[in-house]
Amino acid sequence: MRAVVFEEFGDRSVLQVRDRPDPAPDPGQALVLVGASGVNYMDVYQRSGIYQVPLPAPLGSEGAGTVLRLGDGVRGIAPGDRVAWTGVPGSHAQQALVPAERLVPVPQEISTEQAAAVLLQGLTAHYLTHDSFAVRPGATVLVHAAAGGMGQLLTRIVTHLGGRVVATASTPDKRALAEAAGAVRAVEYSAALDAVRELTGGAGVDAVYDGVGADTFDTSLQALRPRGTLVLFGAASGKVPPFDPLRLMAGSYFLTRPTLIHFIATRAELLERSETLFRWVADGVVDAAITGRYPLDEVADAYDALEGRRSTGKLLIIP
Repeated sequence: MRAVVFEEFGDRSVLQVRDRPDPAPDPGQALVLVGASGVNYMDVYQRSGIYQVPLPAPLGSEGAGTVLRLGDGVRGIAPGDRVAWTGVPGSHAQQALVPAERLVPVPQEISTEQAAAVLLQGLTAHYLTHDSFAVRPGATVLVHAAAGGMGQLLTRIVTHLGGRVVATASTPDKRALAEAAGAVRAVEYSAALDAVRELTGGAGVDAVYDGVGADTFDTSLQALRPRGTLVLFGAASGKVPPFDPLRLMAGSYFLTRPTLIHFIATRAELLERSETLFRWVADGVVDAAITGRYPLDEVADAYDALEGRRSTGKLLIIP
């Protein structure tokens, strides 16, 4: 089978597609024929060395497909079942070995591509809006990069929960996408503070969801109301430099830097969040928003589009 790997940290040029022996599942694992795998900044952070992983390393951490074989001791799934997963290295491949406890069933109403497109970002959006900052009716939040796959999911979910979204995006077309997802205002990044002040009467937003990082961090802090929450969940523009925590005193702000693994730590929690997410997809509350499909041999082009901010919605690798 063929798989994407990298042997050193770096830019897209380090990515290689290699022939590898067909894997066999160990006890507790399932071998899955991959139908689609998601392109995510998590993979960029690993490939670039921001997140250190042992080398050589496989690429891709999210996917969906059909169970081929089961290792000993696996219960509750069978060959032929459609399943999805996230947080499993090696998903950009024709076949993937996945711990059975990390698999979630894909309901009939959801396509394999939809499941691959929505799981990582959808689970992340779920905990961001329910745990990192619990959105309540009437809450106003700022969502950066709202035209991307993650930004659109956040905007739709916040709106579904009764909140209002002020969105940032870099171009008029992207701002139109954010408004179509439910944002009450979508502006360029430089206009974010003015839009927040106008919409909140100068009070500031209850929370900011910031996956951009270095370029937006200062704006995010300034946009908050007193005792507001800055949820920093990514670093698309680079890591936020070290800063003095006394800056949070300006409004008694809350700052959190969460990561998904701590919010799906148990199988029960993983299943609960994924079932809610897939129900939202089936009901049209959220949209997988697939905007690009790439074969394995064009994986570098997919990440070039993601990192160059030329993409909107979700990009998939179709092996």
